[in-house]
Amino acid sequence: MTRETILANATLVLPDQTLRGQVRIVDGRIADIAEGQGVPAGAEDCGGDLVMPGLIELHTDNLERHIEPRPQVDWPHAAAIIAHDAELASVGITTVFDALRVGSVVSNAKANYGEYARSLADEILGLRAGGALKISHLLHLRAEVCSETLVEELDKFGPEDRIGIVSLMDHTPGERQFRDLTQLRKYVMGKHGINEAEFETHVATQKALSARHGAAHEAAAVAAARRYGAVLASHDDTDISHVARSAQHGAHFAEFPTTLEAARACNDYGIKVMMGAPNLIRGGSHSGNVAAADLAEATLLDIVSSDYVPSSLLSAALMLGDLWGDVSRGIATVTKAPAEAVGLSDRGTIRLEARADLVRVARVGTAGALRGVWVQGQRVA
Repeated sequence: MTRETILANATLVLPDQTLRGQVRIVDGRIADIAEGQGVPAGAEDCGGDLVMPGLIELHTDNLERHIEPRPQVDWPHAAAIIAHDAELASVGITTVFDALRVGSVVSNAKANYGEYARSLADEILGLRAGGALKISHLLHLRAEVCSETLVEELDKFGPEDRIGIVSLMDHTPGERQFRDLTQLRKYVMGKHGINEAEFETHVATQKALSARHGAAHEAAAVAAARRYGAVLASHDDTDISHVARSAQHGAHFAEFPTTLEAARACNDYGIKVMMGAPNLIRGGSHSGNVAAADLAEATLLDIVSSDYVPSSLLSAALMLGDLWGDVSRGIATVTKAPAEAVGLSDRGTIRLEARADLVRVARVGTAGALRGVWVQGQRVA
């Protein structure tokens, strides 16, 4: 039986403009786009609300929060994944790349973080195959080069897993995001409850680990991305040399460059820049790095990620639209641009034959109130 839905009298957010009109969905695809304020029989009257493509999230820590809602609490994984999925649907995210860390430290009891990615990926893929999830879930492997087990963990994945993204993560103390050890001290001591002496030991241990394995692990992660057929992303590029290395590896986009210098270098190399929505909304980085708003003002911001606050993705896109005076451009940072960065050619814009992943939003002042979410034409929120 043919399934048809019409969203009418809407402000359609198209790739380069907004248009008052309607979109007709047939069997999960966009079948027609028409201009005008008319409301055909059986259509949903959107009353001028924005209708935009479903939001695409490339990097989120949100699943980790559901898996471990308190330190040392391991929540039942199926329930956690389903709750994570429902939360993302409720804020307009229709495609997510679930970020899973690969690369563990098992020899240092205080800094211990163990392997989990392969088993959790299996659970996500199983729930996806069983139709238990509302939105589209793909995999993003965060390859921690400052670790002991990265190569072994990468070898447990292959092309059949359809990994979408591999990102190069380097959390060596004194480098990149934590170039300022004062910021690292606050983060590590606060999170793990360790004292100053234990922190100093942690720094020394991690630096030694990076010196021993860092270069080999980085090369292994780049090779794994090619083997999987995944897009490669850099993470926390801080200076021109970092960006040059990212470009040499073939990175498509840069997650959260920490300085204006690095963002400009990314632009010069044709690497798309992704920043966190919480940074934009809060007015600055919680780690003391470059402000997303400064990059937006300098036209160096291409993609936005919700990072650790799922609801921030829509808010940030609307904020950018207001900042730039261009709603379509703002929304593109969370729809069209991320889709293009990872090669998802079937979504990210409202166009004929595209997946009918759509979001209806009412503007309430500078904010947006979600009124409906559709994934392949099926209403999920």
